[in-house]
Amino acid sequence: MKTTTQFVLPVFMFILLGCSNSQDPEPPEEEIDPNNEVVEPEDVAITYRNQCGGCHGQDLASFVERDWTYGNSVEDVMESITDGYSGNGMPGYGSTLSAQEIEDLTNYILAEIDGKTKAMLEEDNPDLSGLITSDDLSFRLEIMTDDIPGIPWGIAQLPNGEILVTERGGGLFLVSTDKQLTEITGVPAVASEGQGGLLDVLIHPDFENNSFVYLSYSRANPNNSSERTTAVARAKLEGNNLAEVENIFTALPYLNSSHHYGSRLEFDTNGYLYVSIGDRGYRDVYPQELDNSIGKIHRIYDDGEVPTDNPFYNTAGAVNSIFTYGTRNPQGMTLHPETGAVWEGEHGPQGGDEINLLQAGNNNGWPVISYGINYDGSTFTDLTELDGMEQPVHYWTPSIAPCGMTFVSSDFYGNWKNDLFVGSLKFEYLHRLKMNGNEVMGHEELLNGIGRVRDAHMGMDGYLYLAVEGPGRVIRLVPEQ
Repeated sequence: MKTTTQFVLPVFMFILLGCSNSQDPEPPEEEIDPNNEVVEPEDVAITYRNQCGGCHGQDLASFVERDWTYGNSVEDVMESITDGYSGNGMPGYGSTLSAQEIEDLTNYILAEIDGKTKAMLEEDNPDLSGLITSDDLSFRLEIMTDDIPGIPWGIAQLPNGEILVTERGGGLFLVSTDKQLTEITGVPAVASEGQGGLLDVLIHPDFENNSFVYLSYSRANPNNSSERTTAVARAKLEGNNLAEVENIFTALPYLNSSHHYGSRLEFDTNGYLYVSIGDRGYRDVYPQELDNSIGKIHRIYDDGEVPTDNPFYNTAGAVNSIFTYGTRNPQGMTLHPETGAVWEGEHGPQGGDEINLLQAGNNNGWPVISYGINYDGSTFTDLTELDGMEQPVHYWTPSIAPCGMTFVSSDFYGNWKNDLFVGSLKFEYLHRLKMNGNEVMGHEELLNGIGRVRDAHMGMDGYLYLAVEGPGRVIRLVPEQ
């Protein structure tokens, strides 16, 4: 190696000297633009993960095979990122990211999805076919169906073991015990746009005698199709059809917005029906006022009538179905198996996702107090607590984008019993909160990379079920005996 080096060096010096003695003028020294910095790919990926991944998926799934409402050229995407579309829940980043950062982010998104299909993304899903070991339990996954088109949103098991599944685009499906998929007819028309569509499904506690099924969904204003809201319908399940469909609850007012609908449904042990409604993107207008249904949890009877002992039933000017208020976007709600209390989970903005224990008349604080900030990094409040406003049982910063949730109540799961399980949209896992009464004692992340977990449901058969998108699946967690 030394010989080679000694040989090459004189030749190289000769070339250099020859060049320097040339009569050609020396080229001017290159000016370096201090603003033209090299952008490392990992830096752009971090920006995407922090600013975009919670809604659009860490694997950019929502951009693949997308119907680009506002165009998919570099200029179109840059404009969308810069200005946002507030009515659809898309914030603008023009005041937070520089023009160069927005261009880099745009190029990153378009390059990453170039040539990709949803089928290709699904092939990259982790192999979870074997035995899975957690802190306190070993279990396997059983696929009940992987044929749900679009986004599965809510699941409910019938007494005979069959499972109802909503698909956000407007379809309701029945998964039989032998894993056959049938679409249910008679579903009410939904305004499927943005975060809206067919949302949660719930059966009546006395379903075996009355066959009642409840659906929450986004509904267009019959007098103005550009306005929408969250509504609840009740129907009888007769074979593969919904009959006697009637709307029993409508959150007013209708608004020109297509996001933050909520919405989960839950019966308590006394037969009251709870309905969660998001702030619809009108953060500073509705959640703290009692004269509207927006940004609230409502309590009604199973036929939509309002209990006279609701906390604001006799409050002048108040919507009398309100049970709690000051809520952002509640996409999780469940009943504690021992206390019978209703628990609610909601998306914060950037940070500040919450789990709340609902108590009559409580103000949960949004947006006056919060542990989050705006998506663009700016602040909307300096307060995290205030007299007269409730603290969450638990909050996440950074956000995990919590969706459906349930307590495990079955002895099948050993030490998991009475723990709270929450689906994460942002990080695509199942989040276990280890509980001691109402106190969170620890955490565990399960099934990392499984997909966006839309719902977690404790089945009547004692098994834990998940609704997952990418592809649309219903999965049963089977403990190893």
